[in-house]
Amino acid sequence: MSENILKLEHVSKSFARTDATDVTNALQDVSLEVRTGEFISIVGASGCGKSTILRLIAGLIAPTTGTLTLDGRPITGPAPERGMVFQKPTLFPWLTVEQNVSFSLRMMHNTDGMDEKVDRLVKMAGLEEFRTSYPHQLSGGMAQRVALIRTMINNPPVFLLDEPLGALDAFTRMNMQDELLGMWGESRHMMLMVTHDVDEALYMGTRVVIMAPRPGRVREDLKIELEYPRNRTSSKFMEYRKHVLEMLDFGRAEDEAE
Repeated sequence: MSENILKLEHVSKSFARTDATDVTNALQDVSLEVRTGEFISIVGASGCGKSTILRLIAGLIAPTTGTLTLDGRPITGPAPERGMVFQKPTLFPWLTVEQNVSFSLRMMHNTDGMDEKVDRLVKMAGLEEFRTSYPHQLSGGMAQRVALIRTMINNPPVFLLDEPLGALDAFTRMNMQDELLGMWGESRHMMLMVTHDVDEALYMGTRVVIMAPRPGRVREDLKIELEYPRNRTSSKFMEYRKHVLEMLDFGRAEDEAE
């Protein structure tokens, strides 16, 4: 598999406000380089531009200044090579679970082994009993699982995850974390995930990008030197956790208590 290189170079993004004449500066001078085989976790407070970064990479919005390229080619719009899972499920309400999951394969006439792929992913997501159900018949967590495996079935070279597991219960969330890591381990594709969960970021990421807010900018790009599968209770894991929390300004009370 050839190596993909994603580059964000001095990227800023501003949005016009509807209630004033000025603008909101969502991102300021963000530079990142991500290569095939890396899993990047992006953490930070609300309003620090985490989701904006993913939307820029997906080609859903354009930067105000700076450039985004994939393998040297400018990102100017959406493309199948960049799959995205949003915070809220975006399912076709007139299609069943299995029809939603297989939709993109059918649209691309890529149906070889499709039924087996759908069966495996539906089983992995714990949705076997709901494969013929429609989105309005699902809970929010189940709908998000459908949205996740619908993107997974395409196995895109660049996988963008915008808080994809936030609606899941704790046990399903940990299971899906392991399934995502398993998929990534097999494909070694490029993964970028936004999350508010520091433990999730450390459990999954080869790097954790810590964002500072208003305007959003990279505070630290932290390489995680831990083998997979990771032990959430190891001393090294807890050291990383403490450091990230401190960088997010959440470690002071703990230090004072000591």
